[in-house]
Amino acid sequence: MLNTRIRSSAALATALVVGLAVSACGGSKSGDDASAEASPAAESCVDTSGDTVKLGFLNSLTGGMAISEKTVSNVLHMAADEINADGGIMGKQIEYIQEDGATDWPTFAEKTEKLLTEDCVAAIFGGWTSSSRKAVKPVVERLNGLFFYPVQYEGLESSPNIYYTGATTNQQIIPAMDFLKSQGVKTLFLAGSDYVFPRTANAIIKLYAEELGIEIVGEEYVPLDKDDWTTQVAKIVKAKPDFVFNTINGSSNVGFIKAYYDAGLTPDTTPIISVSIAEEEAPAMGHEVTGNYASWNYFQSLDTPNNPKFIEDWKAYPGSSGVTSDPMEAAYISMYLYKAMVEKAGSFDVDKVNAAADGITFDAPEGTVTLNGENHHISKPGHIGQINADNQFDIVWASDEFIEPDPYLEAYEWFPADVRDALVKAAG
Repeated sequence: MLNTRIRSSAALATALVVGLAVSACGGSKSGDDASAEASPAAESCVDTSGDTVKLGFLNSLTGGMAISEKTVSNVLHMAADEINADGGIMGKQIEYIQEDGATDWPTFAEKTEKLLTEDCVAAIFGGWTSSSRKAVKPVVERLNGLFFYPVQYEGLESSPNIYYTGATTNQQIIPAMDFLKSQGVKTLFLAGSDYVFPRTANAIIKLYAEELGIEIVGEEYVPLDKDDWTTQVAKIVKAKPDFVFNTINGSSNVGFIKAYYDAGLTPDTTPIISVSIAEEEAPAMGHEVTGNYASWNYFQSLDTPNNPKFIEDWKAYPGSSGVTSDPMEAAYISMYLYKAMVEKAGSFDVDKVNAAADGITFDAPEGTVTLNGENHHISKPGHIGQINADNQFDIVWASDEFIEPDPYLEAYEWFPADVRDALVKAAG
């Protein structure tokens, strides 16, 4: 039975690998292509001889991802201002340089090159989509820079030059599937944006769904910069799934939600569980989304020791959106982890900072997180929230304890090594 399941799982993954390869061929240039055009490697020009240290913030302030990334940018500013007010990092005030990734992956690579070689920043914080991260990755690796990435993603990656403070797969996707199983879900429809995160995440979802005995009755994608979901939602109506698993990102969610309600679907008949709609996105959907679900590690409604002050400080910060969310909380965490790493290392040197990373903790709004120095991810709690009439989330499921990061799902028998290798290769 086990061999049959593995063969079947491998066949599912093979189909998804083809889809990943196809999706990678369209749209903007890949990160590897963009970095290949960058200037040759240069020695670090970071200067910490004075009383300041430069840090780079790289977020999409324009384009389809601005709906989500502007808040991440703003909370990075807040964290830097807090750290400066408390004496800075090793006594040095943070001078932050903001760049706009413009929802364009080559631009992320180009701005990373600029921040490291012209602005001489000690580290860069930002990104949202996996495509943006994968555009940044070869640049920071070639130039031996540091990049702190704050958003949940599909896993299957680690880098000596990237720290991942959002969830990896076993901290968000798998808890979401466990929740669906606990609710008696038998059929599931997958709806995602057409790029690396949704396609890789859905490959993993399909494998785990088979393990759980959940049938995937449909799978549809729309490009990240498009918002017409009419045709795809019609397929959801026809399939009549128990739940829809939503891996759509950015403003494309607005079009999806519109098509969902226009087609007569409701949370009572066909509920959605999302991994990219949080407190800020929910009221921006153009339609009440009460009753649908999301899987995150942090919600504004969490009852933890440090969450009330975080919420209060954020609401008082200039330009605040007025609500907190998982990605912006993970960005906030990244700034404080970097500060702790540098101060433990006694240096801003990348190699020394990396050597000091393991075991670093931070009492975050989501709880006390711990940094894994080997894979550069952090421990996180799992939560499922249901959207209420105030566009907040009532927590309906929580993990028993913090989940240790396993980006390659090595501890899961239903995820064979050959399938893992194929998906890693396909994702780039």
